[in-house]
Amino acid sequence: MHSGLRTIDLFAGIGGVRIGFEKAGFETVFANDFDSYCKITYDLNFSRAKLTVADIAEVRSEDLPKFDLLLGGFPCQPFSIAGLRKGFEDEGRGNLFFEIERILKDRKPRAFLLENVKNLQSHDDGRTYRFIKERIQELGYFVQEKVLNSMEYGNVPQNRERIYIVGFLSEEAYDRFEFPDKTPLTTTIKDILDKEADEKYYYNGKPLYEKLKDEVISENTVYQWRRKYVRANKKGVCPTLTANMGTGGHNVPIIRDHKGIRKLTPKECSRIQGFPEYYKLPDIADSRLYKQIGNSVTTTVIEKVALQISSALEYKYQPSKITKLVPQTIS
Repeated sequence: MHSGLRTIDLFAGIGGVRIGFEKAGFETVFANDFDSYCKITYDLNFSRAKLTVADIAEVRSEDLPKFDLLLGGFPCQPFSIAGLRKGFEDEGRGNLFFEIERILKDRKPRAFLLENVKNLQSHDDGRTYRFIKERIQELGYFVQEKVLNSMEYGNVPQNRERIYIVGFLSEEAYDRFEFPDKTPLTTTIKDILDKEADEKYYYNGKPLYEKLKDEVISENTVYQWRRKYVRANKKGVCPTLTANMGTGGHNVPIIRDHKGIRKLTPKECSRIQGFPEYYKLPDIADSRLYKQIGNSVTTTVIEKVALQISSALEYKYQPSKITKLVPQTIS
């Protein structure tokens, strides 16, 4: 039986944060999201603590199982450059931070991790994030934050900057915590591409092909369809995966291979988010899979942050041959 530090997975999506923390030795005891389609994907991949589909506002703090850490990649659209940037004024999404605050106040877990778009830090000239941080500090938490880029910390070929907010009830744990160091990017786009892709992913013979054929010319570059023009990614990595990439919208990642010009498949996108190869994608509409993956997190970055949190809490573990880690002692 797993006896690691216990986490609750809020705004869980398809379990990207959970994967990172379970690889670092933590045990998930509760998961929640509002999207019933996420449950199809989530439950396909996790045998315990399956996804509870409910409005987080209706999940009572006292009904949650005992846990040590709160994890939450709370909805980023209200603060995103790509969105309307309404922040707390975005009814139904912008106010979800207060549900996190409620649970932290009622249950006082030892630590937490929150993840959001980089723009959260600068939204409303920094006032939004200062408000969030001050509210959490008033609950007794010591908080620090850092923007990490997936290509620099997760060894995945994706230019994805996100803010990671970590807090501890213990000042000693806070003092011990350090965000992970940067690591060289050794994984290339070619490493994650399938050798063959279904014909449905190709633009050959479709109306958009004429707008792409003279611009999408290299097999070593990921391109973006920007509604009216094509842009090549100069860094040789994939641009930030977004929730609308499967709907023909902004920032659709496009590549050229030996058969022609196509968009990335959902499985390729999951690899770019650091999901392990054994992670299963259900037989649902591709548009929903693209949305789920674009809304998720880079699991390899999460794992590195989780290991640092584990170390700060002086939680000892040793790797096993399976994906879980076997704990030794809990201080």
